[in-house]
Amino acid sequence: MPDKLPEDERDATLKALAMSSWAHDAERDAISKTFRFKNFVRAWGWMSSVAIEAEKMNHHPEWSNVYGTVEVTLTTHDADGLTALDVALAQKMDALARG
Repeated sequence: MPDKLPEDERDATLKALAMSSWAHDAERDAISKTFRFKNFVRAWGWMSSVAIEAEKMNHHPEWSNVYGTVEVTLTTHDADGLTALDVALAQKMDALARG
């Protein structure tokens, strides 16, 4: 089971994620972001690409899709909070969204 992010890494990590529009929910110890795409097909294609990466990591997002908008929340339920897995998946999502 992955461990929660250590306090000495947490602040710097959350600041870096905030620079790419990820928000921290302190109550859930989760990060969230809204991704917007030109249309449903592009949103679904991105979700498919993310799903492949998430499966490789064995770490799956909470997400919902309405047309070209995908709402994402990442937290590691087994650790009851934010872990390096969440950060890695957030970075992968951002990279895939940039194309």
